[in-house]
Amino acid sequence: MVIRPALPSDIPTILAIYNQSVVHSTASYAYEPLSLEDQQNWFHRHETGGYPVFAAEEEGEVAGWGSLSPYHARIGYRFTAETSIYIAPEHQHKGFGKRMLAELIDSSIAMKLHVLIALIDSENAASVRLHAGFGFVEAGRLREVGYKFDRWLDVILMQLLIA
Repeated sequence: MVIRPALPSDIPTILAIYNQSVVHSTASYAYEPLSLEDQQNWFHRHETGGYPVFAAEEEGEVAGWGSLSPYHARIGYRFTAETSIYIAPEHQHKGFGKRMLAELIDSSIAMKLHVLIALIDSENAASVRLHAGFGFVEAGRLREVGYKFDRWLDVILMQLLIA
């Protein structure tokens, strides 16, 4: 298992992993899969903005990905970033999420960030446990702010103070 900076050649697999979550889960509240062009633009924005995207690799195959993204565009939020971690279903429960989150936290320290934010669907107990295991604490619950699969969804807001 290797966590490494994602490459442009990883974009189609990153897209497939994300779109699987869009279609089959509440990990993303998007309804429609992204196009390859959408994902390429997302990757380019991260590259040019200085926000990392990592690939989790096992035996030469991308098994998942993670990124830091700007929390908000306003300048006052420049020391805060949001985490994203998506692991392909067949690679879940193998430790990729832990390794990815550790890498994202290390990157946030190198970037001199102050806070990491995770917005997690309240039904995703595994993600809540993962983040709590790294010191993230629940900072709030946004009730019924999402709607997908014919039901209202809550978002748990978790945060980690870096420095």
